[in-house]
Amino acid sequence: MHTYALSGAASGIGAATRSKLEAAGHRVIGIDLHNAEVTGDLSTPEGRAHAVEATLESCHGHLDGLVTAAGVGPPIRGPLVARVNYFGSQSLLTGLRPALAASSVSQVVQIGSNSTTLTPNIPDHLVAAFMDGREEEAINIVSGIEQPFDSAVAYAASKTAITRWCRRAAVTAEWIGSGISLNVLAPGAVNTPLLEGGRIDADFGPLMESLPIPVGGPADPDVIADWIVFLLSPPARFACGSVLFVDGGSDAVVNA
Repeated sequence: MHTYALSGAASGIGAATRSKLEAAGHRVIGIDLHNAEVTGDLSTPEGRAHAVEATLESCHGHLDGLVTAAGVGPPIRGPLVARVNYFGSQSLLTGLRPALAASSVSQVVQIGSNSTTLTPNIPDHLVAAFMDGREEEAINIVSGIEQPFDSAVAYAASKTAITRWCRRAAVTAEWIGSGISLNVLAPGAVNTPLLEGGRIDADFGPLMESLPIPVGGPADPDVIADWIVFLLSPPARFACGSVLFVDGGSDAVVNA
């Protein structure tokens, strides 16, 4: 039996992943705003610190894996998207790294997004502010973007930044040198509450419906959860700093 920490465990991809890991006999420490072993608000420094401390206490300083799946997106306003999607994930990754290093072999999956390659004109200075840890500057930049597009820009920029952070960290002594494999799974449209919130929005609904998905439509959360479970499995140990697009072909249509 392995012990995994999982943010965003109460719904969507996180809940589906939890179900599969527990069905395989593993222990899951869920992190979410509610219905989880660790409740914490990843949009605030205090909430992030509490989530890390409570998770470390629950796992007794030893984790075999981590899945950072918590995230929000359009039509939620950009500042909250920025705080949760980048700073929330990055805080868990760095804060729980010592517990992951305590395992002889541990694996981490960060949920990214195909928005990193599908969204045009992502501001470089916003991505840099994320990666430099300049949270309030990043929030100020997002706040200056015309609504409602602040939400879409914050989403794509935050996912771009956390993806780059993971790729750079993955190959370092602190991560793979300590026996921790770190990879990014980049889904496209998935039938989750996040997607439904965008679909019913007057501004973002038409944009989402226009996105080409060559396989025919959005994925169910169970499908993405199966890919996450694979990235936590022994064959995936050879992946290091990889970004795996599982989006039904949307990225290929736009960028191939």
